Amino acid sequence: MTTTKDSGGTVDQERMSAMFSAGAHYGYSKSRRHPTTKQYIFGAKDRVEIIDLEKTSDLLDKAKAFMQQLGSLGKVVLFVGGKNEAQKPVRDVAEKLGMPYVSGRWIGGTLTNFSEIKKRVERLETLRTQRDRGELLSKYTKKERLLIDREIDKLEEKFGGLVSMKELPDTLVIVDNKREYIAVDEAQVMGKKIVALSNSDGNLAVADYPIVANDSARASITFFMNELGESYLEGTKTKKKETKETKDA
Repeated sequence: MTTTKDSGGTVDQERMSAMFSAGAHYGYSKSRRHPTTKQYIFGAKDRVEIIDLEKTSDLLDKAKAFMQQLGSLGKVVLFVGGKNEAQKPVRDVAEKLGMPYVSGRWIGGTLTNFSEIKKRVERLETLRTQRDRGELLSKYTKKERLLIDREIDKLEEKFGGLVSMKELPDTLVIVDNKREYIAVDEAQVMGKKIVALSNSDGNLAVADYPIVANDSARASITFFMNELGESYLEGTKTKKKETKETKDA
């Protein structure tokens, strides 16, 4: 599904149905609503605000077009989602695209102190390689190897998703920008674009491409991450096609 409306202006019912099925329309209570999301609220049911998914679909189209552009240019996208519901969807789409991700706690300085983060990632890669090659067996005692294995596990937990990030990303895709405020702050400091899946309690002003929808249900998060990932892949296909045409010319 790549369009919201057909040539006659009819809403893409297939997409709308998929979003409803994923529970994307569930917001929070009015008391938690951020002022920037007011225009995207359709109404309320049992004190839970209902998000206007037609407007969400329009926002998704803009974000998908941007992701496709990033794919066509081969840009690096960092996917971020530390809450339990977001970890697997974020990790899955990032790995599919070969992109870096943070699916746990955001480590302060990931962007603003990237040179130090890079050293920790390199340490992880070095230890991984030595272990896989069996080099640790000849260099260290059993006790020392146990300590190294524990170090690898800790580094893996913190930095495993960043191994492919050899340079600062061009854009961050963030699930729940309110929760991931440190990542948002660092992206803004470094002048990076932000695509954010944000519920009714999030400040849309911090995102260049906000998508207002349920950011707490795994089904909803999975739907939007897959949509964004598919658009990036479409962009990479365009790049490959243009490269092939240039070579054939």
